[in-house]
Amino acid sequence: MHGDPRGELPAWRRLLGACATGLVAGVVGSLLGGVMWPPSAPALRGERHDALGATSPAVRRARHRPRVLLVGTFDGRKGQYSTIQAAVDAAEPGDTILIGPGDYHTQDDLVHPPTPRAAALGDFGAVLVTTPRLTIRGMDRSSVIVDGTEPGSSPCDPAASAQDPGPPDPAGGSYGNNGIVIYRAGTVTVQYLTVCNFLGGKGASGNGVWWNGGSETGRIGLHRYWGTYLTATTTYYGNPTVAPTYGIFANSAAGPAGWSEIYASNFDDAGMYVGACQQACDITVTHAWMEYNALGYSGTNSGGAVVIEHSRFDHNQDGFDTNTQIYSDPPPPQDGDCPGHETSPITHTRSCWVFMHNVVEDNNDAHAPVAPGGYASAGPVGTGMTVSGGRNDTVMDNTFADNGAWGVLFVPFPDKDHPFRGVTCAGSGGHEVAGFGCVYDPEGDALLHNTFTHNGYWENPADADFGQITLFGHEPLNCFAGNDAPDSSVPADLERLQPRCHGLSRRADTGGALLAQVECDTGCGLCPNGTVYPRPTTSGVVLHPLPKDLATMPDPCEGVPDNAWCKGGKPV
Repeated sequence: MHGDPRGELPAWRRLLGACATGLVAGVVGSLLGGVMWPPSAPALRGERHDALGATSPAVRRARHRPRVLLVGTFDGRKGQYSTIQAAVDAAEPGDTILIGPGDYHTQDDLVHPPTPRAAALGDFGAVLVTTPRLTIRGMDRSSVIVDGTEPGSSPCDPAASAQDPGPPDPAGGSYGNNGIVIYRAGTVTVQYLTVCNFLGGKGASGNGVWWNGGSETGRIGLHRYWGTYLTATTTYYGNPTVAPTYGIFANSAAGPAGWSEIYASNFDDAGMYVGACQQACDITVTHAWMEYNALGYSGTNSGGAVVIEHSRFDHNQDGFDTNTQIYSDPPPPQDGDCPGHETSPITHTRSCWVFMHNVVEDNNDAHAPVAPGGYASAGPVGTGMTVSGGRNDTVMDNTFADNGAWGVLFVPFPDKDHPFRGVTCAGSGGHEVAGFGCVYDPEGDALLHNTFTHNGYWENPADADFGQITLFGHEPLNCFAGNDAPDSSVPADLERLQPRCHGLSRRADTGGALLAQVECDTGCGLCPNGTVYPRPTTSGVVLHPLPKDLATMPDPCEGVPDNAWCKGGKPV
């Protein structure tokens, strides 16, 4: 094209451009630069693990009877270790670490500061686990606290003076900190404890419990992981440069894996996150509760078998968001197609990514923590669930209620980041659009047999129970069937027009007024006259205390070999 190209762009491109431009300001690319995989620097901690979380020769030699290592004091009986990190360092594959009640201000990241490369990969934390096949278990969910505040502070102290900024960055500032980091160590289970107040910074940081296979490497670096009865929160926001980011987090990690009875609140990206696991995620999340976050759940480029069930997402800015990106947490796309072209026993289709039997309600919180310019900040306020450039995902048998804008949205994701090495836009299913980067449409997704109640009550134009925007034609159709949706869909009659998930679309469909409304709600475009959506601001952030009714473990000694605290699977 010649002359002023904006004068020749269709309306959707003009609207989308503001969002694509506004979201470029991620720090991940500059942080990692040309980090290659596997890391070769001998100074990087964790020489005992390899890229798949398998044991090195030094560890394989330690074939011993599994032990139980005790941290702190339980019922007046003192354990062998006073710090969690000391027990982790002493543990060998197959061991169990039990942690007595207490407020643990463990700071391994200060004792062993990360190199710049390790900081970029997320290979640092208050507790750093690099030994595979461990179980790390608190004796009580609410009273075993891994605390990111300074030693001597009260548990999860909200005072600014009590916060620990993490290890210093030689270039200035701080790297931030993480809570429990399981770095490239497979088959590690973390249970029955609380993490709080781990701040963000210049490194890969701000995460509560993190199964990390190698952040932003494009490779699976960890296999098999589990977390149960975990709580992650923060009582301190500060500002967007230090605000805690994720509660319970897994990336570049493959299954089989599972999270159950987990809770997270007050995070400026997401309460929980599963990403960068290609078609090998193989995770089931059940009985999770995510509230008061920017996003209740976020999942970038997470595909294959992902099942999220019997969980609750409420009072977030956007309850649930799964998306495709061309750089962050590579490789793209987010694709729920079953590995090996198999058939899901749940959907009886080739969609193994399933969101079912969940309650998604009251996700209207414009006062949740916010990171302006980040992708999470663009989650549309008042939306129960957003599938952004995802494909082959199934959303079935859920309840969506009291979300002010939309119950569910299927929308494109524009990404102006540079492609990850070896990745092309077309090769990953996107469309290169001048000025907007790589744009991924939602394709082949299914919305089936869900119940919608009182969504879209803000009554802006195009607010509805569910909606769809596609910017390109000749793509796999999304389908809509059997939903109880009294507030209808946008475009209208989606169930009549697209009742089956097979075949290709004939043309793009921006949903009439829907595109402009979504752009307005996300802050990526000008708002049409008369349209009002609440806007998150850093000055308006409100943090919430933990609920008092979180489920705890029936027996912390279950399955544990006899030790000073447990006999016959019961507390002494």
